Amino acid sequence: MNSVISLRGVVKTFGSLRALNGVDLDVRSGEILTILGPSGAGKSTLLRIMNMLIKPDMGQVIFEGKNLGSLTKKELRHVRSRIGFVFQHFNLFSHLTALDNVAIGLVKVKGMKWQSAREIAMEYLEKVDLADKARNYPSQLSGGQKQRVAIARALAMEPDIILFDEPTSALDPSLVGEVLRVMKRLAAEGRTMVVVTHEIGFARGVATRIVYMEKGKVVEEADPEVFFTSPAAAGAQKFLRSIMENAV
Repeated sequence: MNSVISLRGVVKTFGSLRALNGVDLDVRSGEILTILGPSGAGKSTLLRIMNMLIKPDMGQVIFEGKNLGSLTKKELRHVRSRIGFVFQHFNLFSHLTALDNVAIGLVKVKGMKWQSAREIAMEYLEKVDLADKARNYPSQLSGGQKQRVAIARALAMEPDIILFDEPTSALDPSLVGEVLRVMKRLAAEGRTMVVVTHEIGFARGVATRIVYMEKGKVVEEADPEVFFTSPAAAGAQKFLRSIMENAV
């Protein structure tokens, strides 16, 4: 199976904190890779480095055989347009409607006319069951609806891979399900996805591979059933015990 993104020896330091410490990882075409681990493990930093929102201090990020660190700004913008990113806190433009929040990337990045971009944006709002909210502004949407608009925005760019950074952690528990349903639908379509999450039910039921991180390192990679029934790493065992205890 071909790799969409590969990381080799990635190191990232913030002051005295080494957030990533020599990470090697391949994301394969068509897989749903779920990244688990305690807070501070480096999961979100790893995700941002995958599309160079932040740059590694050492190591390489390789997309379709190209080292992203060696690209020009113009080349990197083009690559980023093919790597969708769904943020924890939505990152919608408050002055734009849901429709235009989805359309704006097509206009600014792909150079489309607004009319054409809005037609495509409406198709993707329909895909996430929000066509009836197209004229609403973010302030008029629930958290779950905002996140679904953000997913539609990422999809509209027709990316090769979508990165999800804790997409449900900012939501009220009652709204989590609507976002997970959309994500499960995308997974069923065979899209390549990398998901940082604490939603264990999603990870176990939808992921094709689990990556467990601790202290900036990939400690374990496993099939979901293997990971959740007999994790090899002591830290992973403790992590799962903690989650199960909190769920009781």
